[in-house]
Amino acid sequence: MNSEIHFKGSGIIKTISRRDVLRQASAALIASGVGRLALAHSAHPAVNEKTAGFPDKFLWGCATAGYQVEGNNINTDLWAMEHIQGTIFKEPSGDACDHYHLFPQDIAMLADLGFNTYRFSLEWSRIEPEEGQFSNAELDHYKQMLAACHQHSLTPMLTYSHFSLPRWFAIKGGWENEKAPDLFARFCEKATRHFGDLVGYASTLNEPDIPQLLGWVVIHGAPFGMSVTEMMRYSLKNARKQLNAPEFSDLFMGDGKKVRDGLLAAHAKGRDAIKSVRPDLPVGLNLAISDDQPAPENSHLEEKRADVYAPWLDAAKHCDWLGVQVYSRSIVGKKDLLPAKGAELTQTGMEFYPECLEHVVRYASKEAGVPIFVTENGIATEDDTRRVEYIQRALAGLKRAIDDGIDVRGYIAWSLLDNFEWTSGYKPKFGLVSVDLQTQKRTVKPSALYLGNIARKNAL
Repeated sequence: MNSEIHFKGSGIIKTISRRDVLRQASAALIASGVGRLALAHSAHPAVNEKTAGFPDKFLWGCATAGYQVEGNNINTDLWAMEHIQGTIFKEPSGDACDHYHLFPQDIAMLADLGFNTYRFSLEWSRIEPEEGQFSNAELDHYKQMLAACHQHSLTPMLTYSHFSLPRWFAIKGGWENEKAPDLFARFCEKATRHFGDLVGYASTLNEPDIPQLLGWVVIHGAPFGMSVTEMMRYSLKNARKQLNAPEFSDLFMGDGKKVRDGLLAAHAKGRDAIKSVRPDLPVGLNLAISDDQPAPENSHLEEKRADVYAPWLDAAKHCDWLGVQVYSRSIVGKKDLLPAKGAELTQTGMEFYPECLEHVVRYASKEAGVPIFVTENGIATEDDTRRVEYIQRALAGLKRAIDDGIDVRGYIAWSLLDNFEWTSGYKPKFGLVSVDLQTQKRTVKPSALYLGNIARKNAL
């Protein structure tokens, strides 16, 4: 096993031992208040081991998305959206974290930290850059990523579509195109057949409920003073005009109902296509779910759940598992999400509320009735001590749910790396590992060691 990490950027290659990275991070951890908390937690658990332990074969890991970490996904709809005049993206993605080239070192680092799972996504636009033209070289690239996971005893959780789409697909109407489900199923079948038995868990779609969820969000101080929906419509209109593509549509900006209908059909056909190649492969999907709580007056909570989650929770009943992705709570009034007054907020304006995880896991399990994986959970913050506290409280709540009989099979943190957070650019820091975008140097944060230690022990 290669014992070195190579960080390259600005024409310079720096080689350091992965053990040195972890040793230096451990020293920093011990020197900090976070370190004292982590070491005390490790040496003197507040609860006995029987209570602290998670189920056998529990999956512990971190997640990334291809577009957010690979860099230079030039054939996607989102790359086009980044570069139109009047874009709502604060900055372009560019090289991102260059995970496309540095994945061997990143995967090795993940394993060294103590994790046993890596969730990542395919970039459809690389594999099928033009309709019907499949690249064996790019399929081999992702096959090598899967193989690297196995080399380091990591279970790969593979997402087939994580937001970004091939530009040709978006120009044809995206998920609104009546042929979209069949096009997606063809892609799923082709990829699954190429990867053989290397995939551990497969997910068709990442957060396909986002179009409806965004319809409930009002962001004060948003660009141009617009609501989220208004921003999406503005951007879509600009894109169609500048790209000379009147049918251009993507997950975020198209007709919500048409997009949902297309996604539901695409999920079903994609799932069947994957199963046609690998009947034994557990297939699911990943939902964005907020810990919805009723406003004191005029709450439309049940209306929101019916609009945003219900169709997908019904779809999950026909899956092998459901991925839950939760970050905070929402106080639901009439057609908007109200932050709690006086609440501590993260970099993305979400409330610091780790208890959301327990509440959502209980809700999703009850509604879907299938095994649950937490496939994204975390906060955006520059203060890593807050991330450690968030993880600690979130996992304590998750353990309470498990102890009450909720079938939870794993916890996957968002994210392995500080990365490109869509329209917000690189400012929000969700990563357990920081990235210098000029040199591509990785720096392990105390929170990575804290969570990795829990993963290694499989216990709080």
